[in-house]
Amino acid sequence: MRRCPTKKPSRRIERAITDEWVKADKSGERYFPHEFFYKIIKSGALKQYYQIDPKNSWMVAAAEKNLPIICPGWEDATLGNMFAGAVLRGDIKNVHTVRTGIEYMTWLAKFYQDTTKNTSIGMFQIGGGIAGDFPICVVPMLHQDMGLDARLWGYFAQISDSTTSYGSYSGAVPNEKITWGKLGVETPKFIVESDATIVAPLIFSYVLGW
Repeated sequence: MRRCPTKKPSRRIERAITDEWVKADKSGERYFPHEFFYKIIKSGALKQYYQIDPKNSWMVAAAEKNLPIICPGWEDATLGNMFAGAVLRGDIKNVHTVRTGIEYMTWLAKFYQDTTKNTSIGMFQIGGGIAGDFPICVVPMLHQDMGLDARLWGYFAQISDSTTSYGSYSGAVPNEKITWGKLGVETPKFIVESDATIVAPLIFSYVLGW
């Protein structure tokens, strides 16, 4: 969600999600950012504003399957500003009603270890920046900070529209991730430099055999 505090869609979401924030805060419950989105989707609070058929929405599909989503850095968005405002107004008493990025990483570490007990899983990164770099770091964290013998990522694939360059954040080439312990020398690595809104659906449709 980008910074657009005056846009109507943002304010529609704010009204619906603030209700869920306040409800959780009053009951002493805490949820991840994506879980609050699932709550407003399942409640139907925004249904009247839908602009596409819900069957074509990945967000609705994710909510129906309760798909785990790792959403680091959510504070750096309009939604984070809205939550901070709600805390400052006193609508929300506990600033940790929305669970933190550190909790995302600890959850992901346990999920990764459980999921890779008998097989490896790959990292398919769409875009760059913190959204991609945060979850891929679970492997070096388990190795270097926990001293555990965790599996490396089984493969790495990325769709990127950033200018490729060594030392950059969003545009780092896959091989640069080896020295950080995110990938191994032999890990299959692929990068597609294009618009993800075009390429991702094509890749998904191919994988699903559509």
